[in-house]
Amino acid sequence: MGVPSLAARTRKDGSQLGSTDRTRGSQVAEVEAYEHDGIEYARVIRANTRVEQTTFFSSPESSFQFGLLAHEAGFVEPPHRHRGVVRTIDDVQQMFVVQSGVVAIQLYSDDAELIREVILGPGDAVVLIHGIHAVRVIEDMQCISVKQGPFLGTEYDKQFVKVKK
Repeated sequence: MGVPSLAARTRKDGSQLGSTDRTRGSQVAEVEAYEHDGIEYARVIRANTRVEQTTFFSSPESSFQFGLLAHEAGFVEPPHRHRGVVRTIDDVQQMFVVQSGVVAIQLYSDDAELIREVILGPGDAVVLIHGIHAVRVIEDMQCISVKQGPFLGTEYDKQFVKVKK
């Protein structure tokens, strides 16, 4: 479930850097992709990531589309709506955008083993694509959270997992 034309490079901390182009033009934006055993668990878009024009980092097949919108001053998008389309979604992805504070996102494999911890600060965003995750607040934080709905209540939407130490 990768991103088309993602040319991955590995950072010292094991995260993947890559370039992608899902729109017209050749702008390049780097995102950190966190993978384990060939499965993508999360992507991080850092606050300082810039694109010259709108760029999406998710694959067209993903149930959750995310990217950066970018237009020059004077751009006007005509009034529009998004057509209602029946979709079957069998995964729930979630995105956090940190407005203030510092938060650690812990990513776990399907076997409940810690893969890594990612530290996010103001303006950083993470898309949780697969697997188990936990949140540890380092400094008082406020995040925007976005995920598929409808919300059916904690008892239906969340499955708490005992992780391995």
